Amino acid sequence: MTARVKQRLRKQREGGWRTQEKPTNALMAYVHLYVDWLAMTGCTPATQRTRQRGLEQFVKWFDTRGLSQPEEITRAVLETWQRHLYLHRKTDGHALAIRTQHTLLVAVKGLCRWLARQRYVQYNAGSELVLPRKPHALPKVVLSVAQVEALMGQPDLESVTGMRDRALLEVLYSTGMRRMEIAQLQLGDIDLDTRTIAIRQGKGRRDRFVPIGERACAWVERYLLDERTALVVHTEQWTLFLTDYGTAFTLGQLSAIVTRYMRRAGIDKGSCHALRHACATHMLDNGADVRFIQMLLGHADLTSTQIYTHVSIGKLREIHAATHPAGLDAASLLAAIEAEADDDDGDEVNDEESTTMSE
Repeated sequence: MTARVKQRLRKQREGGWRTQEKPTNALMAYVHLYVDWLAMTGCTPATQRTRQRGLEQFVKWFDTRGLSQPEEITRAVLETWQRHLYLHRKTDGHALAIRTQHTLLVAVKGLCRWLARQRYVQYNAGSELVLPRKPHALPKVVLSVAQVEALMGQPDLESVTGMRDRALLEVLYSTGMRRMEIAQLQLGDIDLDTRTIAIRQGKGRRDRFVPIGERACAWVERYLLDERTALVVHTEQWTLFLTDYGTAFTLGQLSAIVTRYMRRAGIDKGSCHALRHACATHMLDNGADVRFIQMLLGHADLTSTQIYTHVSIGKLREIHAATHPAGLDAASLLAAIEAEADDDDGDEVNDEESTTMSE
């Protein structure tokens, strides 16, 4: 056991870990060294937290089987862990989502790769572990244009917070940005003259510029001129959207605000991300190119953006109605039925006349 690992073990006995529980399994020392390595190599704090939480669950399961050393991680052990995740049931009786299983297994594979790279073990036990295929699920909530407009009408514009909330909703819908990105938006990041927003350190620590619509700019300008000064507590606070206490929003606070207005508008499900879905879907319906949507949303991979092409069926519906052999519109169908009825009536009259003449 190396000196660094011994030092980690001593610290965990002293209770100096970041988790509430004090892990006693020796593998936890390697887990925290791995998380520190992730930070040094530029992984985002969110990735670090996700990997650490997943590995803590693995170590607890590892410990219940009397295992504690890195070299005891074998392919058979990892496959047993994978089967355990597959068969596990939550308190509500449901299985773990495939994405959750995938995330937990990726954390363990990353640890195994790092252990082999650092020569703590002789080989990478997770190299042959087959991960479950993540489903390409469509967004559960896709708001219509009418629903979005109903949502925009919910804030009380006579109040300071109502004006702020209307501007916040407009920016979310106009730009399709993530709640993390709007929470950290600064005054200097938005240019109302050129109608652009600089999103700093978005997902994956990627910067990008996005356009913002004229209507959203007008609401942000009203908020800045009339209401924001009433929310400022510290003059050095440069965050664009402030809470009632003059602080930056947390992600949970943003979700709570948007969810509350959605319920008032009669929308049962959805929160901040629903406006991101609505932005992408409505622009695709109106003819925007999918690659522009990719740039707007900040997707590193076009595959993530193509999900919206399956939701945006406005153009597909028009083409289907215009080209499918059975796609007659209601007027054409009614005219055809009436024409057939007229022909049938004429045949009946002709038959009656023929019968009378023969008599």
